[in-house]
Amino acid sequence: MGNVKILNQEFSNVVIGCMRINGIESKEIERYLDFCIQNGFNFFDHADIYGGGECESLFSKAIKQIGVKREDIIIQSKCGIIPLKMYDFSKKHISNSVDGILKRLDTDYIDFLLLHRPDALVEPEEVAQVFDELHKSGKVKNFGVSNHTPYQIELLKSYLNQDIVINQMQMSIPFSSMISSGLEANMETAGAVNRDGGILDYCRLNNITIQAWSPFHYGFFEGIFVGSDKFAELNKVLNQLADKYNVTPTAIAAAWVLRHPAKMQLIAGSTNIDRIKQIKDGSKIKLEREEWYKLYISAGHILP
Repeated sequence: MGNVKILNQEFSNVVIGCMRINGIESKEIERYLDFCIQNGFNFFDHADIYGGGECESLFSKAIKQIGVKREDIIIQSKCGIIPLKMYDFSKKHISNSVDGILKRLDTDYIDFLLLHRPDALVEPEEVAQVFDELHKSGKVKNFGVSNHTPYQIELLKSYLNQDIVINQMQMSIPFSSMISSGLEANMETAGAVNRDGGILDYCRLNNITIQAWSPFHYGFFEGIFVGSDKFAELNKVLNQLADKYNVTPTAIAAAWVLRHPAKMQLIAGSTNIDRIKQIKDGSKIKLEREEWYKLYISAGHILP
């Protein structure tokens, strides 16, 4: 399994996403988390809206039950979404959200706090104030964002005293406009549309780690492309490479994301232990350049 550097610290290049753990029984959660930790996955991603906060509470109980020390794991959570109503980056909301996160996780601090989807009404002065308070109090060690564009990050940075070190973005072989907009620059093709302001290169230039969410999905939660008839050519190539490397197609799909020199982290949101094993296999593979591009083209992208 590979590592990435965030603020000169080494972290796993695979993050365990905890969005779905409220869908399995308590004992299964314990078995799942114990397996993850025993296999080197100690970076866990949460959000205050996952299961309405239940996922954080279940995680805390399971971690204590299996005897894991707080200092041996990295906990990340996100705030700012009020489901079906609005986004809220106000000082009051962020502060209250962090207090709720800490209470549910039964911890004094979280390693990373991310702002979850941009708030059109953001007042960066307020964000700066609450970040200062959270950092000074020790409640939050590091900060990041999710689904933000370069100028949204620049606006925040112009007021913040802390670095933005993470940006979560949706990324998979079929869902990779971050890449296609660069390769098809100055063209009148669908892939040339710049949907995110050049966030990939921006993050690389500013030492911001991209965390790729939904790495096995196409569209916006439309489904998994691995094994899907909608992506016959892509699955043909996935299977060919899976045979070559003696792994599964899922492992190859993971390896594709992790092959990019931006040194992304992949968020593994599955609660299936076998799937996590496959992702671990993929994290050890460095695809050849030609193989990486072959997968990209087979997903329907073009090379000018």
